[in-house]
Formats: sequence, C-alpha cells, structure tokens
Amino acid sequence: MAVKQTFQLTQEGVDNLKTELTYLKDVRRGENLEALKEARAQGDLSENADYDAARNEQARIEARIAEIENIIKNVKIIKTTSEDIVNIGKTVSVRFVETNELKEFYLVGSIEADPKARKISVESPIGKAMINHAEGDTVEVKTETGRIFSIEIVEIN
Repeated sequence: MAVKQTFQLTQEGVDNLKTELTYLKDVRRGENLEALKEARAQGDLSENADYDAARNEQARIEARIAEIENIIKNVKIIKTTSEDIVNIGKTVSVRFVETNELKEFYLVGSIEADPKARKISVESPIGKAMINHAEGDTVEVKTETGRIFSIEIVEIN
C-alpha cells in the first residue's frame, strides 16, 4: 500500500496554486485547444510539427493540473506560530558570521521554495539549521557539499 504524501504549504502557497490551477483550466486549456484545431486544419498530422507541439503542450498542461490538484487534495496548511522561534511561515533576518552580510529569508514548504524571491524551504540546509531557534542564536549550517558556516538569527517576524 502506498504511503499518502502530504505537502506542507503556507496559506499563501495554497492560494498561489489555486490561482495557477484556475489559469491553466480557464485560459491555457482553451488556448491549447485552439492551437490543436489550427494544426489539425493544416492537413496531414503525421508530419505536422505544430500539431506535435500542441499535443506536447496539452500533455504538460494536463500533467500540471493533475499535480496541483493532488497537492491541494493532500495539503497541510502550516499556521504561523506567534512564538518567537523560527518556523515555517516566518520571515527571518540572519547575519552570516564570516562575511557580516545580512539577509532575510521567508521559510516555506519545499514546494513553495523560490530562492530568487528569498523563499527557502525548511528542508534546505539553512532552513533546517534555523528551525526551532530564537533571535540571538548562532547556528551552524552544513551544506550538501560539506561546507560549514555560521549564521546568527537577528530577527524573526
């Protein structure tokens, strides 16, 4: 028997997925159907690159819809705690001890992670190191490559 996978997300992450799902169903599906109709109208489908591309895009759209529906069906919404400890849903300001550089991260579940937007997963090396720590704590972070560095938790919001 397969183990049911649950996905930890913030409410914002769930809302973003629902928005994407609506867009895929209401907009992208229709655009793709039009592209398929146009490609079919060109005649011979055996050597029709436009038709092949539209079919591949249709498969991508349907796969993403199924993926999002599965995530939403098996989601566990993480409530942010009022405690002053690092947890999912918290924004954490840290100081890298070596360089004295300050950075701010928003801790999210692995599906929501977006390093460019400073959203890091609680399963990432920095996320794992900070979880359940408080302002003023200095923690060691061990990267996948084995490098170890220290960060100080400056502020938790």
